[in-house]
Amino acid sequence: MPRPVPTDHILLRGGRLIDPQIDLDTVADVLVSHGEIAAIGEDLEAPKGAVVIECAEKLVTPGLVDVHTHLRQPGREDEETIASGTRAAVHGGFTAVCAMPNTDPIADEGAAIRFIVETAEQEAYCRVHPIGAITAAQKGEALAEIGDMCAAGAVAFSDDGRGVQRAGMMRLAMDYARTFDATIVAHCEDESLVGRGVVNEGVVSTRLGLPGWPKAGEETQVARDLRIAELTRCRLHLAHLSTAGSIALVREAKAAGLGVTCEVTPHHLFLHEDAIEADYDTNLKMNPPLRTADDCAALRQGLLDGTVDCIATDHAPHARHEKALEFELAPFGTTGLETALPLVATHMVATGEATWAQVVEWMAAGPRRSLSLPKVTLEPGGMADITVIDPEAQVVVSEDWFESRSANSAFLGDKLLGKASEVLVGGRLVLRNGKVVDQ
Repeated sequence: MPRPVPTDHILLRGGRLIDPQIDLDTVADVLVSHGEIAAIGEDLEAPKGAVVIECAEKLVTPGLVDVHTHLRQPGREDEETIASGTRAAVHGGFTAVCAMPNTDPIADEGAAIRFIVETAEQEAYCRVHPIGAITAAQKGEALAEIGDMCAAGAVAFSDDGRGVQRAGMMRLAMDYARTFDATIVAHCEDESLVGRGVVNEGVVSTRLGLPGWPKAGEETQVARDLRIAELTRCRLHLAHLSTAGSIALVREAKAAGLGVTCEVTPHHLFLHEDAIEADYDTNLKMNPPLRTADDCAALRQGLLDGTVDCIATDHAPHARHEKALEFELAPFGTTGLETALPLVATHMVATGEATWAQVVEWMAAGPRRSLSLPKVTLEPGGMADITVIDPEAQVVVSEDWFESRSANSAFLGDKLLGKASEVLVGGRLVLRNGKVVDQ
């Protein structure tokens, strides 16, 4: 699938530029030339042949990044591919995604990472940063080829979908990753506590007769991995935290000076267990599960006070027939790339709970810092990875709105406010007027 051809010059005219990394919040023009930001200022002149995009009443920000995406290729191309997943990403306003390793086969060696890198170079609509597995085949029994994967382009390591069960193995992984200055991304789930759990253990699991997934199943591994990171001095990023207890543990660790980062997802921020009703909607089945309203509030407070570093989607596409199974048998996960920005805009900015500068911090700057990705700022000479947001655009979440191959969204039917209208990746215009650009 051909990618959009770069345009020599693009002028973004009259937008509100927001970049908290450089204390920028002003109305100005942005001139992009040959893949870089050439100039920022008022009344810039458009070079001959430039594409001029009117951005009045819109926001211009550094490109958004998702550090937790499942692209499914290789192995489950019926659910998603690198091409379709990155189409969904730019449709949602993202200029880069980090691809999780639980493909088929597992991305646990250099050759698998190189496949992702090379396929993305030919087919992706945005940047793709591969994450390699921590252990071979994600079985938790032996280290994966971490050095080989670093050399091939892996930006971090995770057994996402499964927690590393043995503390000794996690220590070995952190010790080894530290020698490569690599980040471990921890999926915190103690399987001996979780068992067959599919929803939060409590009132809802009892009412619906479903096996419970206790909060302690997450929090015990969060506590363990924080202590191992303290011991090994390895960079640790905690994936998709879902409980108030987990946020409290991270807050305490940061106060003690531990260099840990963490993420939360839109579905854990804006949905809680009471959304699961007697129709047993499997689009509401995710790992970790939806928790309580108090947990949702604690996650949002963690964002607002700086305990939580970024919002990640945990985009988990699944085939329709899989999600049509009984609740206990259906796979975990919801899509998220295309709804993340509208959800945050609707439920935090429009309500006055957060500012657009905070959203840029959570969805552009914070994700890059968490996994040590190249910094992107709205400054002359900078890389032209840019997201333009229309804060008044209306979104009705429906199956035919998605660019993803899968539509297993937990937010189907929602009416949201705010979405990306344009996206530039390295100076390539990949989203225009809310539509993915094919050239």
